[in-house]
Amino acid sequence: MGLTVLAVGGLTATAGSIVDDGATSAAATRVGADLATALGPAPSQPETTIELTDGTIRVVNRSVWLLEGEEVVWAGHAGAVVYTDGDHRVAGFAGAVVRSDGEGSRLIAPSRIAPADGSLYVGVPVLNVTGADGIATGDRRLAVTLRTDAETARDTLPTGEYRVAVETATPAAWERHFADRGATTERRDIDGDGVPSVVASFDGPRTVHLVVHDVRLDVGVGR
Repeated sequence: MGLTVLAVGGLTATAGSIVDDGATSAAATRVGADLATALGPAPSQPETTIELTDGTIRVVNRSVWLLEGEEVVWAGHAGAVVYTDGDHRVAGFAGAVVRSDGEGSRLIAPSRIAPADGSLYVGVPVLNVTGADGIATGDRRLAVTLRTDAETARDTLPTGEYRVAVETATPAAWERHFADRGATTERRDIDGDGVPSVVASFDGPRTVHLVVHDVRLDVGVGR
């Protein structure tokens, strides 16, 4: 199987002034729910608007790899949508949403990577982003609209000893997530860019069912 590599464009949107921690926490909760909606496996609506009064929302380069032994059999430059405000951070990536704050990091929406009955199901949204490179507002409310138009490709890989590697700035959260799904993990910097990847190994040979959602994400200000 040839490599599939899709590029991610960059964007940055900055909004507002500093608010108290309670409001910041509420905003992070709202953004997490919005990202789970926009980047879910079957979005109920093609457009999601995130209302911000402060913080930054941007897309960063992140990858997912499927390994057999040491060979990369599939790679996706999946991209992560990241919201930050102070020590609050929310990232939508690889089908999951991770929230970070002073209490640590945890998944608030699970990934679509899971073993079942001798199979390994790997569902990954791969973001192709268009829109402004930078959107800024002073102390005004900012509405960032995520418009999604997803195409889905499915493939089945023959039975083998596979591992899934997820590049992330919050590896501990992903390690716990994979452990809950019966995997053992290690950390590696697969592409040498300084960002660690959590490599998850599931016991025994498995048939991989790979589902790639090519999400064409148009990011702009306003509804």
